[in-house]
Amino acid sequence: MGEITNFIEEAAGAFAADKALEAVDPNAGMLAKAAAGIAGFEGVGKVKEMLEGDGNAEANSDADAAPPSDDSQG
Repeated sequence: MGEITNFIEEAAGAFAADKALEAVDPNAGMLAKAAAGIAGFEGVGKVKEMLEGDGNAEANSDADAAPPSDDSQG
């Protein structure tokens, strides 16, 4: 059942990318639509990997954004 769910999510990503391209460029060609579909299909998998990661992705991004402390003064 998990594989079917993954395929449905990826297909939805491809469909959403195609519709987004149509909104931006109604006269987009077949090659552009195919590229958008592939990007949407692959993008869903990458987003899922990031969200299902070890849960530290958000904490790590916050730590990267904070300036390093300087303990030499004081």
